[in-house]
Amino acid sequence: MWELFTHPSNIVFSISLCLMFLFGIFEILLTLLGGGSQGFLDQFLPEDIGHNAELGVDADGSAITKVLDWLYLGRVPLFVWLIIFLCIYSLLGFAIQAIFDQITHMMFSAWIIAPACIFLCMPFVRFCAMFIARILPQDETTAIYSEELIGRTATIILGEARQQYPAQAKVQDQHGLTHYILVEPEQNEIFSQGQSVVLTQKTTVGFQAIQS
Repeated sequence: MWELFTHPSNIVFSISLCLMFLFGIFEILLTLLGGGSQGFLDQFLPEDIGHNAELGVDADGSAITKVLDWLYLGRVPLFVWLIIFLCIYSLLGFAIQAIFDQITHMMFSAWIIAPACIFLCMPFVRFCAMFIARILPQDETTAIYSEELIGRTATIILGEARQQYPAQAKVQDQHGLTHYILVEPEQNEIFSQGQSVVLTQKTTVGFQAIQS
């Protein structure tokens, strides 16, 4: 067992396992001190990750955002997610190397197995993160109705908005989450890119607004 841990082909998994234990101890110490890792690293995540606001408007749907959300990043503290990832990544790597060694009496090169396990472990990481998210205490929901954005100030970020020809804008809700919406002027005017407007009413495709 010790040879498996110290084999040069498994050095990445050995380091990952050690980091997992160090992070776990650090998390326990933070908890005993009355804190925790919540918010410690989460500030580096996109602000709309992990929030499923029930809006009838366009939201940020980038591929990266969807992947991070699929991995449950933002639904559990990022520090806890890293502990889960390091644990599963290292254990999966050791398991694959041990099985391959039993069959062939040799191990995969670290240059092959280390990056391969990153992809192979992701479904297991997601499952464990989903389980942890269900048992962790949940904060008050951040889901909102689109009408709750009325009265808030939005910024035009793409194109020009005219009546019947809305442009894309972004607005923050009361939870500080950013939503991407379509905005058109309530009156016969033009909103230029970068202009701030106040949302006045909901339409079938987005919102109407006036100059702020």
